[in-house]
Amino acid sequence: MNWSDWILGNELSVRLVFFFGIFGIIAVWEILSPRRQLSVSKTVRWANNLGLVILNSIVLRLLFPAAAVGVAVIAQQKGWGILNNAELPFALSVVVAVIAMDFVIYLQHVMVHAIPVLWRLHRVHHADLDYDVTTGARFHTIEIILSMLIKFATIMLLGPPVVAVVIFEVLLNATAMFNHGNIYIPEKIDRVLRLFVVTPDMHRVHHSVHAPLTNSNFGFNLPWWDRLFGTYVAQPPEGHTEMEIGLEGFRDPKQVDSLPGMLMLPFVRELGEYTINRRW
Repeated sequence: MNWSDWILGNELSVRLVFFFGIFGIIAVWEILSPRRQLSVSKTVRWANNLGLVILNSIVLRLLFPAAAVGVAVIAQQKGWGILNNAELPFALSVVVAVIAMDFVIYLQHVMVHAIPVLWRLHRVHHADLDYDVTTGARFHTIEIILSMLIKFATIMLLGPPVVAVVIFEVLLNATAMFNHGNIYIPEKIDRVLRLFVVTPDMHRVHHSVHAPLTNSNFGFNLPWWDRLFGTYVAQPPEGHTEMEIGLEGFRDPKQVDSLPGMLMLPFVRELGEYTINRRW
């Protein structure tokens, strides 16, 4: 059995080990050193947010049994994509692929804020009234499907090594949980960390109820894209402990923090003023 076959056969196990490991670390960290006081019942939010995660996982496995790693194996076998036809050292191909896929995630994130119909889907993520490790995996099922299709297209065009896709998937999940964590990191450490990875304080700005802040700090993993494209905001004006999380007009926990409410949220009410044109 070669490396690609082993990865394909164990991809789900590898991802689950990292998911539950990182989730557990951040969850304990939130208890020991929280950044903010939560405003909604943690039990209720977690039950519904994680319920949405389970639903999304089942739907993805039913629709796309091979997942992103399977597409990478097919692309490798067929010789599809730039990196499958470029004579680069293997290690360099892996690094280039991970960075390129992260850039696509940044562009995708900007896109779901810029296009009104996609914002309707993405506002399920932003409507959470609190901000903790479960927020990082709270996305509408239709947006998750769309995201997977974009990932498939990226892999076919880029032709990344199979191991690069696994690394990217693990990093994306791990950093999404990390930077959505309700965890305290001293400011001096945070300033250094955010040069290399999106920190909780950096990404929390993106979850502000104020539209100009909502349309900043789009990065999930690497922090460089926001600085490069002018979407970086260092801190919320009112400070992290006082800033209001969520969306204006969507403040009822029964609507925004219940599983049925989250699934119906894209189809109710007006768009509001959160599309990308609402910036300073």
